[in-house]
Amino acid sequence: MVTKEEVIEQLDEVEDPELDLSIVELGLVYDVRFEEKEEGTHAEVDLTLTSPGCPAAPEIMAAAHRAALSTKGLDSVHINLVWTPRWDPKIHASEDAKMDMGIWD
Repeated sequence: MVTKEEVIEQLDEVEDPELDLSIVELGLVYDVRFEEKEEGTHAEVDLTLTSPGCPAAPEIMAAAHRAALSTKGLDSVHINLVWTPRWDPKIHASEDAKMDMGIWD
């Protein structure tokens, strides 16, 4: 059975091309849910972007789809682009990512 952690591990390989940081470290991956279908295991990934006008949106979403789909045991993936809650690096990013972005609490 596929776990959320396994999908997150694959998504951690995807970087935001503008910030050169993992989308997982940035806190852009909000959730991963699974459904069992006739065709196999399906994942729904809730993902946001650093801004609504992000020029790298198609690239990030395609890379996230490929990465999640490479998870062993997963047969299909859908990336849901979500805007709530609004991404805030002070709240969502990891401590390492905050340091790399120069955000000090």
